This record gives sequence, C-alpha cells and structure tokens, in this order.
Amino acid sequence: MPKQTFFNLSEQKRKKLLESAEMEFTRAPLFEASIANIIKTAGISRGSFYQYFQDKEDLYFYLLEDKLKKGKIYFSGLLAKHHGDLIEALIELQNYFLLALSDEEEKQFLKNALLYTTHRVESSFTSIWDTYLDNQEFKKVGELINREYLNSTAEKELLHIFKMVSALAFNNLIEKTVKGLSDEEAMDSFKLSMSLLKQGIYKHND
Repeated sequence: MPKQTFFNLSEQKRKKLLESAEMEFTRAPLFEASIANIIKTAGISRGSFYQYFQDKEDLYFYLLEDKLKKGKIYFSGLLAKHHGDLIEALIELQNYFLLALSDEEEKQFLKNALLYTTHRVESSFTSIWDTYLDNQEFKKVGELINREYLNSTAEKELLHIFKMVSALAFNNLIEKTVKGLSDEEAMDSFKLSMSLLKQGIYKHND
C-alpha cells in the first residue's frame, strides 16, 4: 500500500504519478520496469518516490488491485442484472475482462501481469472474492445471489464456490495469454468450464 504521504498529494500529482507508472508497466513487465522512467515521466525525484511507495512492487500492486477493484463493483451490478444467477453473472464478468477492456494499453498492462505471474499476482486476481469475507460487501453480494439455483446455501460453501470459480477465471486468462487465444476462444472455454461446474461432472442417480 502507498504511504500516507502519497495520499496527502494533490489529486493532480497522484494522477500524474499513477499514469507515469502505468505507462512503464505497460511498456515492460514488473521485473524489467524502471523507477527511473517512472520518476522522469512524473517529474519527481527518486527521493520523493520512496516517500510515497516502498518500492516499484508496492506501486505496481496498488495499480493492479485498483483495476481489479472495479471488477468487484461491476460484479454486484451483474448479479442484479441476472436476477441472482451466479454463473451468468460470472460469465459476463469474465467477458468484461476479456472483451470490454478495449483499451490496448489496459490489455497490455494485464497481459504483462499474466505472462510473468507470481503468487502475489494470482492472489490479487483471486482476492476479488476473498476480500468479501472481512467486510459487509460479502453480505451484500450474498444477498443478491438467488439461492434457489444452488444445492447449498451455507456461507462457507458459497465462499468455496467463489474460490473455485476465481481459480478457473484466472487460469482462463493465463491460457488466453500464453496460448494466444482470441477473446472469443477464451470466452468459449470459460463458458464450457462454467457449464460443467453448473451441471456437475458425475451422473446423477435417481
């Protein structure tokens, strides 16, 4: 997380620094990115940079998690749109990450994150569900889900479903990036995963 001195900056200065960082992390993955390039574009000194952030990783993950936070907010709206159908809302959320992000710089930023994925990168993506545990947001989202569609309505099992799906979604993004799948191919693959999850992979004996 940024230091308090970062939040004490004017909105214009914060925006300039974040835009400069995004340019650099779009140009190169985290391990190749240069603080020198960031501070040159932002027009600040190296000393000032370290007053705002611990290191470039600190700045990078602040940017990444801020982008993913938008997905969490979007998800609540999708649940309402699909009348509480969890699977349909998740499919459209994945579509948002694959298709709706039409900005090429935005896509390249996320592509760099996925190509050089680490446990922390994966945690940032999958925490789209985990963070609901510790605040009222989880309860709010839980209330939007139509439990009549589900075999189980226990909160613990619902969270486990979220974790399973987030792992599938993350792997789908990795597969698209590594294999060079088109957005449509990646989306078809994710829809198949969701269909199998919805139906179950074992036959049901009456």
